[in-house]
Amino acid sequence: MQIIVRQLNTEQFTSRFSNEEECLKFLSEEKWANGYTCKKCGHTNHCKGKSPYSRRCTRCKHEESAMANTIFHRCHIPIAEAFRIVYMVCHDPSVSTYKLSREVDLRQMTCWKLKNRLMECVKNRGDVDILYHEKKL
Repeated sequence: MQIIVRQLNTEQFTSRFSNEEECLKFLSEEKWANGYTCKKCGHTNHCKGKSPYSRRCTRCKHEESAMANTIFHRCHIPIAEAFRIVYMVCHDPSVSTYKLSREVDLRQMTCWKLKNRLMECVKNRGDVDILYHEKKL
């Protein structure tokens, strides 16, 4: 994601990630670039899942979405809007959540939660590779 954010200007980013399908396709390609491994049983074979760009383990039948175990895990806003927030925060980490709220037409608290998740990931990892933000259980 860090490379994408730095290479594309706002207009290019918006056109590339304008809908849910493009965002999910990007997430699945990045998430499973080194191959699929089931989080439940460790099996490496999979088939297509029920939801777009998800994968289903052929052994235990556990289905994992492209958003699972990323910063977008349990994100209840449209994924294209979440991508837009990520882009804006990566370009300007000091951007206010009020400005984000106005830009994407979402509640300020919703923007704050996603920005906070992003900043926590940057702080913990020391970079802006925010795709693989594992939840602490």
